[in-house]
Amino acid sequence: MSSNQLDKKSEAWSALFSEPMSELVKRYTASVDFDKRLWQADIDGSLAHAEMLAAQGIIGEADRAAIERGMAQIRQEIADGRFEWKLELEDVHLNIEARLTQLVGDAGKRLHTGRSRNDQVATDVRLWLRGEIDGLAALLLTMQRALLAVAEPNVATILPGFTHMQVAQPVSFGHHLLAYVEMFARDAERLADLRRRVNRLPLGAAALAGTSYPLDRERVARTLGFDGVCQNSLDAVSDRDFAIEFTAFASLVMMHVSRLSEEIVLWMSQNFAFIDLADRYCTGSSIMPQKRNPDVAELARGKTGRVYGHLVALLTLMKGQPLTYNKDNQEDKEPLFDTVDTVRDTLRIMAEMVEGIVVKPEAMERAALRGYATATDLADYLVKKGLPFRDAHEVVAHAVKAAIGQGLDLSALPLATLQGFHASIGEDVYAVLSLAGSLNARQVIGGTAPEQVRRQVARHRERLGAAG
Repeated sequence: MSSNQLDKKSEAWSALFSEPMSELVKRYTASVDFDKRLWQADIDGSLAHAEMLAAQGIIGEADRAAIERGMAQIRQEIADGRFEWKLELEDVHLNIEARLTQLVGDAGKRLHTGRSRNDQVATDVRLWLRGEIDGLAALLLTMQRALLAVAEPNVATILPGFTHMQVAQPVSFGHHLLAYVEMFARDAERLADLRRRVNRLPLGAAALAGTSYPLDRERVARTLGFDGVCQNSLDAVSDRDFAIEFTAFASLVMMHVSRLSEEIVLWMSQNFAFIDLADRYCTGSSIMPQKRNPDVAELARGKTGRVYGHLVALLTLMKGQPLTYNKDNQEDKEPLFDTVDTVRDTLRIMAEMVEGIVVKPEAMERAALRGYATATDLADYLVKKGLPFRDAHEVVAHAVKAAIGQGLDLSALPLATLQGFHASIGEDVYAVLSLAGSLNARQVIGGTAPEQVRRQVARHRERLGAAG
């Protein structure tokens, strides 16, 4: 056998070709450098396929046993870092199959009966992603519990609530943090929902048209823990909706992370000084020795754009593809892999950082007092005295203008001055104008009254199974 023939023997399609693939093309088309992370899913899928082939009488029991024995050795070699990944074998599938054939001979060659790399890779990615989804679901719980741990002792801590980045009304700091718990709870719901669509088995679709072998696809689905099988062979091998949907979910998670990160950056700045972060989540400056920079929060905010980019990349990848499988789809993995890595690492470090937040309630309260945050409470007070809201709104605007002119908070204005704006104002107005009074007045479900916030904390603790 010539050396050229030996070169071609290593390629799954070699008999058709009259010359070997160029080295440049090998490097350009190979995916093993990044898709080798699918190795566990590839082995698990192959073992389930082999078990089904044997059960259906397509391969013999001896072949199945040999495949299992060889795969066990390959699994150990990869885990130990002893497996030799070869660029000329292009991807994770051919590398594992070639080593299997080297170990067990013809049984390894029979493994690929009734399947194609098209349905094989679609199965591997779904298997791998399902495991990552389960890990991210746990991290979303951890993130919510971290926020809850800071929210609970700060139910009555007064924070200036903002609209348009202007002080609007006083709110509970605990209530503010629970808004992020709600966001991440919705993310968890979305993740659980998309998992159902990820968890469908493509294997058995073969290259695109199914196969003439009597496969039992439902058996393989049960073995691998899939909820069902993909019902159209063309769609099974070419669908990447599940990857796009996951990246869309990830983009929403990162958007929520970015919003929280932005507030952490603002709250930690000297202009706010509402919180402090542990030194291990900050960095210094190479030139300014006094600096403590919230780099973790800033980088999480920046990595949001990275994930958005992956979503756009996957949408663009798929937008012009005809049915069925095209080599374009090799480009689905790196954006998906990096999205998973980015979201996983970000949630882990953000949860750790959030739980260590040091709250500075005095600074929060001073800021709330600077912004006439109880002006709406005075308007509501006048409405309860019989004024139409629009008239009350106008009266309070004059009162605020006067308070600004005197450099005082509304609650510091003398009663005679307040009564000059409307005669119905009485001594009881000062309870309304206090920050605590404003908080306590919001007694609707979902409101910022401490009693209502405590109920929400209890609800989230029960939902999350968080220890009291």
